[in-house]
Amino acid sequence: MATNKTYEQITVGDTAEIVRECSSNDLLVYAHASGNHNPIHLPDTDWTGDGHIDKPVAPAMWVGGLAAAVLGNILPGPGTVYKSQSFRFLEGAAVGDKLHVKVTAKEKHPGNIVVFDLSVTRGDGTRLVEGVAEVAAPTETIEFDSSNLPAILVQRHRHFNRMIELARALPPLSTAVVAPDDTNSLEGALMAAREGLIRPILIGARARIDKAAEDLGEDLDAFELIDIEDETEAAGRAVAMVHEGRVEAIMKGHLHTDHLLHHVVKADGGLRTRRRISHVFVMDIPGRKTPVLISDAAINISPDLNTKVDITQNAIDLALALGLETPRVGILSAIETVNPAIPSSLDAAILSKMAERGQITGGIVDGPLAMDNAIDVQAARSKGITSLVAGHAEVLIVPNLESGNMLAKELTFIAHAESSGLVIGAKVPVMLTSRADDSRARLASCALALLFKHWQATGAPAGVFDREGV
Repeated sequence: MATNKTYEQITVGDTAEIVRECSSNDLLVYAHASGNHNPIHLPDTDWTGDGHIDKPVAPAMWVGGLAAAVLGNILPGPGTVYKSQSFRFLEGAAVGDKLHVKVTAKEKHPGNIVVFDLSVTRGDGTRLVEGVAEVAAPTETIEFDSSNLPAILVQRHRHFNRMIELARALPPLSTAVVAPDDTNSLEGALMAAREGLIRPILIGARARIDKAAEDLGEDLDAFELIDIEDETEAAGRAVAMVHEGRVEAIMKGHLHTDHLLHHVVKADGGLRTRRRISHVFVMDIPGRKTPVLISDAAINISPDLNTKVDITQNAIDLALALGLETPRVGILSAIETVNPAIPSSLDAAILSKMAERGQITGGIVDGPLAMDNAIDVQAARSKGITSLVAGHAEVLIVPNLESGNMLAKELTFIAHAESSGLVIGAKVPVMLTSRADDSRARLASCALALLFKHWQATGAPAGVFDREGV
């Protein structure tokens, strides 16, 4: 509860101070609230035009405006009304700076007027802002609970930006792109080629691919195009090119998943390995500190326990390739306790114990967990769950394809997540996205494939993920 000091209670010399760290989200919220879209204040922007992301400078008025948080919340506190203010901006603030915001009562005047000295300093003592504010202090005690203030969701997909940036530094993957005959699938492949992530070989009906290129205003002369009218035959040709050593990855275009996977999983001439093939969605959800991996939501319809072991290990391997050290894996069920009447809760408990015994490696595995207590700390605490995973899960293993597919699409279309997808367990990574996915989802899937291939080859990720931010 915020409690104020009335005019009568304030004494000249009274001080109050807060410490606030400048974040990228602060800059985005300020840009929307103020209407100031000056690119030097926006994160993830190349405002100098040199091809590199520039470090943003915090708007001076945002820094100075932090004084209002002290005046309005602490001294004098709730009920304070601004009359005037004067600022001098000495230096700029940057994302990550810890800002010390201090107000000191300087003068009291009739009519409940109080004059305050203001200052904002960086953690190293450098003064950024100094000034004076004149306010009308409250005359009655007011208490205010701000915990019910509506939250703001910033739709920002920083994790995919990081993945793409890491992948750009690696050699591109020669990739068979199957049936890229609509604008989304073709644009995704060409975008990934321009970013240096893949060297695409386009396989499909030339007439339809050329039409998609024409609609995009793109020229395909620089790319190899293998003209195969039938989509299933195109998928078979892509798999054959893996065995010939011509490509290191396969990318799904505008064809049904079954037509591609038929050739990937077939016993004779397919891409099977000793491990069961599974699909992993990687979701960039606004507000989450890490990406969230979901498996399996595209290939294994009703996996048994042995299949779930491989699904879990595949997902852990991809999380490690993304730079998540010792990823936290939640095995989902409808409840967080073992109930013989719910088979998924039994599987979850067994998978958790198998991980403890080293039969699943690389991550911390716990289950059964319900969705709420897997990802929300407060939900886990309210149910008395003590676990390194509960409330912090970064990998979610779902009971079956239906639940996983619904979860991934709910996050995409309701929680404004961006999605990408990769098939793990085959001889080469297979970039598997929905036909409805946009070009950015396909670009992120190419980055996934490249990071995973690098991890397989070197045993180390291209970069380690900072769980406290990028």
